[in-house]
Amino acid sequence: MPRIGTLFIALCMTLGLSLPAAAERKHSVGEYDIHYIAFNSGFLQPDIAAAAGLVRSKRQGVVNVSVLKAGKPVPALVGGSVKNLLGQERPLAFKQLKEGEDAIYYLAQFPFDSRETLRFTLNVQPIGAEPISFGFNQEVFPDE
Repeated sequence: MPRIGTLFIALCMTLGLSLPAAAERKHSVGEYDIHYIAFNSGFLQPDIAAAAGLVRSKRQGVVNVSVLKAGKPVPALVGGSVKNLLGQERPLAFKQLKEGEDAIYYLAQFPFDSRETLRFTLNVQPIGAEPISFGFNQEVFPDE
C-alpha cells in the first residue's frame, strides 16, 4: 500500500500542475489544514485506481481530502455531498487510504453527466476535535 499512496500524491501534484481548475485547495480552521481536490477519475493510471478501489470512467470524479495538524496527518471522520446546478444532491461515501504514518487520504467518487459546475459540501471532524464544515464549487469535464 505505501507505493499506492506515494503514487497518489504524485498524481495529485501532477494534476495540480497540469489542470489549474482542479488544483489542490486548502481550508484552514484553527490548527487544522484540510487539503482537498476534485478531478476526473479518468486521469488515474489503471493500476493506481484498482489498488485504491476506484472506478476509472470518463463520467466519474474523485474527491481527495487530507487533514493535517502542524503539518502531520491526523485521522478524521469525513463525509459530505455533491450537488449539481439542478439541485440534485448525492452523498459522498469516503474511504480511508493510509500510507504508514506519513499520509492519510479520504477518497470518494461521484458521477457527473456533462461539463458542469458541481457544489461540494464537506464535513470533516478530526478525531477529538470539533466538526468543520465548508463547501466549494468545481467545474468538471467528461474525459472525451
